Amino acid sequence: MTIKKICGIGAGYVGGPTCSVIALKCPHIKVTVVDKSKEKIAQWNSNKLPIYEPHLNEVVEKCRGKNLFFSTDIESAIQEADLIFISVNTPTKTFGNGKGRAADLKYVENTARMIAEVATKDKIVVEKSTVPVRAAESIMHILRANHKPGVSFQILSNPEFLAEGTAIENLIDPDRVLIGGEDSPEGQIAIEKLCKIYEHWIPRDKILTTNTWSSELSKLAANAFLAQRISSINSLSAVCEATGADVSEVARAVGLDSRIGSKFLQASVGFGGSCFQKDLLNLVYICECLNLPEVAAYWQQVINMNEHQKSRFSSKIIESLFNTVSDKHISILGFAFKKNTGDTRESPAIHVAKTLLDEGAILHIYDPKVEEAQVIQDLASLDILNVKNRISIYPDAYSATKNTHAVVICTEWDEFNELDYKRIYTEMIKPAYIFDGRKILNHEELQKIGFIVQTIGKRLNRIAVSRTWGSPNHV
Repeated sequence: MTIKKICGIGAGYVGGPTCSVIALKCPHIKVTVVDKSKEKIAQWNSNKLPIYEPHLNEVVEKCRGKNLFFSTDIESAIQEADLIFISVNTPTKTFGNGKGRAADLKYVENTARMIAEVATKDKIVVEKSTVPVRAAESIMHILRANHKPGVSFQILSNPEFLAEGTAIENLIDPDRVLIGGEDSPEGQIAIEKLCKIYEHWIPRDKILTTNTWSSELSKLAANAFLAQRISSINSLSAVCEATGADVSEVARAVGLDSRIGSKFLQASVGFGGSCFQKDLLNLVYICECLNLPEVAAYWQQVINMNEHQKSRFSSKIIESLFNTVSDKHISILGFAFKKNTGDTRESPAIHVAKTLLDEGAILHIYDPKVEEAQVIQDLASLDILNVKNRISIYPDAYSATKNTHAVVICTEWDEFNELDYKRIYTEMIKPAYIFDGRKILNHEELQKIGFIVQTIGKRLNRIAVSRTWGSPNHV
């Protein structure tokens, strides 16, 4: 069987970009992305895609209607496909056994049952969603228990290693592609067919093949290691503030060690996104189920450190504002969990906003890519009294910061470096504060303007400002 038609089930952050790049690089293959959400599919077929990723729009426009299609007709796409990517959501369970840690595989299971029910010819089914180790085995049990006579399936694990904000770059020029499958002749043939697809643009030596379970664990392990590095440098940021060291200088010195490297050593208010927290919690749960409490406790501490960093930053804001923010207007610049994405899942900005709202603050929020409805939804879900009356969403940073007591940088958007902070300072209530949770601004220049500045992992020289809130003087 030559792969001529691919179906991607799930039109989210993984399925949409992945299938779009495959369509771009394999123009001879028909790629159909399906989802039960009519609204989401309509957006994929419009000029405004449901997610923001640099260069994604260009890729979709080049292929859509030629060999890339977006549809809600899931059954037809499954029926005609030779290979199916499962890219559905695998959220952390909110109830039952493993609540708060284990991955909820109901969407994966439902998808497997649909494939078994619809398919009338052999299929290669590929796990793309983040799943626990041995999830492929569960999928296989479902398919084999429900399939039609004469139909066979091969299950592969092909985890995504995408970073939001650079997803297209990661897909076009990945560090590696990982494919896991059964150690059988049929399994090896299926692996080879998926390898041939990627070989249209990726060198073979970058395509790693393993057994299914190694592939599944590698996804969790990679995100756990990256999250651990962020929590490690964030733990040292507190030491830097207490001793007078500069966490950026420490990170630079550590990163120059070739055994360690410089990536993921940028201290900040904390990590977020859909993967790190979820995958860490899943790994902790797996370790507990395997009766490895010490291993579970080790990775749990990475999560704990991330929560501590967010709480520490929020507490610093309150303490600096004379230990009360009740009825004070505070501007939150950035609501996405990092720049170049509109995703707010596990965003540190939500934690900071909740803390300030709990303390009675009135928030002015601006993010260049997060929709107003998403911000309101995220904060309304926190069960805060009169939350909608105490938040306002603004179209730009200048209107968001006007007549506020403080500016809090929660996302490292490039445009925040280019703002006219003299204008912002003039229009703020004095004394005017800036809390840089991403360490992206020129703190000395801000102090010269007259701002009182706080940041992560560095103790700034204190500056006194004259009564006219003009010329600053070092003290």
